[in-house]
Amino acid sequence: MKLELRGITKRFGSLVANDRIDLTVEPGEIHALLGENGAGKSTLMNVLYGLYQADEGEILIDGATRHFRGPGDAMDAGIGMVHQHFMLIPVFTVAENVALGHEITTKIGALDLGRARDQVTRIAERFGFHVDPDAIVEDLPVGVQQRVEIIKALSRDAEVLVFDEPTAVLTPQETDELMAMMRQLREEGKGIVFITHKLREVREVADRITVIRRGAVVGEAAPTSSNAELASLMVGRAVELTVHKEPAQPKEGGLSVTDLRVRDEHGIIMVDGVSFDVRPGEILAVAGVQGNGQTELTEALMGLEAHVSGSIRLDGTELRGRSVHTILEAGVGFVPEDRTIEGLVGTMTISENLILDRTDTGEFSRGGTLQRRVMDAFARERIEEFDIRAQGPHVAAGTLSGGNQQKVVVAREMNRDIKLLIAAQPTRGVDVGSIEFIHSRIVAARDEGLAVIVVSTELDEVVALADRIAVMYRGEIVGIVPGDTPRDTLGLMMAGADIEEDAA
Repeated sequence: MKLELRGITKRFGSLVANDRIDLTVEPGEIHALLGENGAGKSTLMNVLYGLYQADEGEILIDGATRHFRGPGDAMDAGIGMVHQHFMLIPVFTVAENVALGHEITTKIGALDLGRARDQVTRIAERFGFHVDPDAIVEDLPVGVQQRVEIIKALSRDAEVLVFDEPTAVLTPQETDELMAMMRQLREEGKGIVFITHKLREVREVADRITVIRRGAVVGEAAPTSSNAELASLMVGRAVELTVHKEPAQPKEGGLSVTDLRVRDEHGIIMVDGVSFDVRPGEILAVAGVQGNGQTELTEALMGLEAHVSGSIRLDGTELRGRSVHTILEAGVGFVPEDRTIEGLVGTMTISENLILDRTDTGEFSRGGTLQRRVMDAFARERIEEFDIRAQGPHVAAGTLSGGNQQKVVVAREMNRDIKLLIAAQPTRGVDVGSIEFIHSRIVAARDEGLAVIVVSTELDEVVALADRIAVMYRGEIVGIVPGDTPRDTLGLMMAGADIEEDAA
């Protein structure tokens, strides 16, 4: 089945999310759609899948124009989607999820789960993996849940499958298995759209690559293109992808975490007996698949969790149980994983956001009144130093691009007198050029003698920045290893394999 998108345009108010995009997917082809987060990739696929209606353009299947009023129409036309956030019912079995919306019934109208089970088994065996049709979905690892999504699409006779950022929640080994599955689907004549922002993966599996930037196609590339060539297409300029850093020179002191436990409001343990040290002059990266306790760990370090036990000491001072304000005053800088909710006040200006935690200091206020001229001068210096693309300090932070918003947060945290920098998902949702800049600033902070914790689900980022790597799995640290540990070893640890701790 040949799929064509011609001149697809989708607007949200004054925002043009897709601007006259053309895309063709041939049978037996893996066509990668490459672009940064926010470039318009997922919007385009939601138009294809009937979740959005295009303002202009048309969808053709085997040369005939088709109109999809919803996902049901798209599925009936042979299009299946494996969403970035799985569209499964957690408390249903695998067979029930596969049958949902496409129920097989007996002659008397009862649900025929037996045939649904057989369908799951038959498709799973075709790809050489075992999926129990009677397993409850919420009890399955994320890699297996993704396979359930694929089985669900194939059970509806999909001829074109859309994979939307499919490796975001997978270990490296699970990613390799997914790539092998995509190749097998290609050999069976399926057309595949592979949406991603990861250069290494797209070069590994794609037959053709279309690059979009700011909602428009900016070029096509071959899989033989270099990472640098693809990155320059994505951001519109040459980008340095390699993180350059000298060997760490750690000193005494820093952060010491001992037997840290965090429970949620229901008493469930989210972080279970975690211990580690981070010394001045080194970067400790915390790696793992999202949802294994990393968020709760960083929030506990910042005083944002209520049910915490154990010890958190910075240069000998106990921080557990202290307020966020006290922890910041103790010398901790924090780049939260969600900048829009936790890092910035979108309606405030850049100038105001840069001093959010310093309004009560004599530096920016006098007699209880903010010194606007001093604030603006400080902001202009930070805008230039951190290459924040904005018309000036009075621009509302919420109107900036994701990368520039992140630079504002980083600029604020790195322009205080801090001893420890905690950066959670520091480059999530930012362009390659901003990644390059933020990475360089994190390494510079280390070289200036700060202790640095980087929490990231991006293994490339972990490997690029880390002097040591702590891998989390189900709330525990399964090992602390050197920064040059092979990716395969890290992948096994991310899946729960126990590696000798403190090998670094």
